[in-house]
Amino acid sequence: MSKIIIKNQEQIEGIRKSSKLAGEVLKYIAQYVKEGVNTEYLDNKIEEFIRDHNAIPAPLNYHGFPKSSCISLNEVVCHGIPSSKTILKPGDILNIDVTTILDGYFGDTSNMFTVGEISDKAKKLIKATKHCLNLGIEQVKPENRFGNIGFVIARYAHSKGYSVVYEFCGHGVGIEFHEEPQVDHIARKNTGEKMKPGMIFTIEPMINIGRAKVNINQEDGWTATTIDNKLSAQFEHTILVTNNGYEILTDVSDEY
Repeated sequence: MSKIIIKNQEQIEGIRKSSKLAGEVLKYIAQYVKEGVNTEYLDNKIEEFIRDHNAIPAPLNYHGFPKSSCISLNEVVCHGIPSSKTILKPGDILNIDVTTILDGYFGDTSNMFTVGEISDKAKKLIKATKHCLNLGIEQVKPENRFGNIGFVIARYAHSKGYSVVYEFCGHGVGIEFHEEPQVDHIARKNTGEKMKPGMIFTIEPMINIGRAKVNINQEDGWTATTIDNKLSAQFEHTILVTNNGYEILTDVSDEY
């Protein structure tokens, strides 16, 4: 029996507001992403912005996570812990992942940022990863199956010579930080549960230049890096299944 929560109108409105705030956080932090800045400084700015908007950063103390956001540089796939020792330098690519709790509702999104001039291979990876996200989003409609999201993402990534991280996935969100369903980014066609109006979940593909497997840092228990130290990229949106398609709740730039 499915445990996927179908949100009611009141819940959808609350999640919409929190998701909008999460999107605004990423817009706000962009001005501070530059050479010489450390990632703890970025995290402090993120926390301040979230709290100034009467919300709470969901990652802080979540299963012991020590910071308000995840900031993952270069070969770090996800769950990078902001630190005063991690200083941005030209050529860096980084994912900033934020989740807000506003009036008890969660909104979750992440974006790629670049420092100075980046390599062509990094540019191509970022472009392909964004396209993977968009392909996944296009699969969101009532009665389609969740596996089709991962199917189109993996098919495209593999066609470009990249690998898809399978050890982390998208997830239901809104009432809790992580809910059912698990949204895999590599999956067989026409598998998984059917989407229904009122379901809300993230799509957040992590795409690697090298191998798909990750290493988890044994000391901090969080930082996931590519096993071959090659670059990784990720984009994430929170998506609502509507009666005839989807609404991207974390899109504050009217990109879609």
